[in-house]
Amino acid sequence: MKLTNCKLSKKVQLKLLEFFVLEVTARAAADLLEIHPNSAALFYTKIRKIISYYLEQETLEILDGEIELDESYFGGTRKGKRGRGAAGKVIVFGLLKRNGKVYTVIVPDTKSSTLLPVISKKITPDSIVYTDHWHSYNALDVAGFCHYRINHSNQFANGHNHINGIENFWNQAKRTLRKYNGIPKDSFYLFIKECEFRFNYGSPKQQLKILRLWTGI
Repeated sequence: MKLTNCKLSKKVQLKLLEFFVLEVTARAAADLLEIHPNSAALFYTKIRKIISYYLEQETLEILDGEIELDESYFGGTRKGKRGRGAAGKVIVFGLLKRNGKVYTVIVPDTKSSTLLPVISKKITPDSIVYTDHWHSYNALDVAGFCHYRINHSNQFANGHNHINGIENFWNQAKRTLRKYNGIPKDSFYLFIKECEFRFNYGSPKQQLKILRLWTGI
């Protein structure tokens, strides 16, 4: 999947791609390049769609080894404990292979019947999985996984028993998305996949190299 139907010059496209990698907003990039803000915004949307396309190809990859699982809530205004007060929020379930990549999926709720099919599809049964004490993860104890829990009311890590990696991703994603001052729910998928891409592909230099390959710019 390449970038198509773009009327901007290749030089402008490359500069916009560089600004995107550096997390310059579309409006700021438009000002710097003296182009219409809508042109920059449309270009950024196309880049996010390309990122989502290629990341979806990676969903076929099965994770093994040590995997951290957690869910997080994005957007909305009402606060509350986990599983409560999620009105108006987008729920994202994340799986992180230690020393590897993160995978995210938007879910309607955090019930065991919702999360377990995702886990079973993405992780080999003999893997070691780490979670907190959310009750939906109880099913992992009888699903063929080696399951460790960390009780966040007492501690955040106990040797190898922690979910610090996936929580680091949530923090990074929320920092990235905060600058947009609200994202429509129908566009949120593209933005969380952008965060997934940034986390998985390290430095801006590496990200730019991959995006040039994916877009054909």
